[in-house]
Amino acid sequence: MQLNEKTLKFSIRIVNLYKYLMSEHNEYVLSKQILRSGTNPGAMSREARQAQSKADFIHKYQIALKEIDETLYWLELLFLTKYIDSKLYESLKNDAMEIFKMIVSSIKTAKKAR
Repeated sequence: MQLNEKTLKFSIRIVNLYKYLMSEHNEYVLSKQILRSGTNPGAMSREARQAQSKADFIHKYQIALKEIDETLYWLELLFLTKYIDSKLYESLKNDAMEIFKMIVSSIKTAKKAR
């Protein structure tokens, strides 16, 4: 699966997590944080397709990398505070780690092509 497709599917999962946290837990602060950081890698990946230069491409992916790392933090916090169960946490964490690795690989490849 390509990065753009993977990040879109992950973003959909994050939006559904946001809806769950809002409706089932009345959680408004953490849910907005993870909604923002969890959907951003997809947006940055999409923006990178229209990058004006190799440096711009790398910069957008570096932002995506920071955001997916932040998302991993919010997922861990939601799990440790019992907002989400271990099954959901592990599933989302695994997807986020796969995206993290794909972004790192894309950055390395782009840097080599300079």
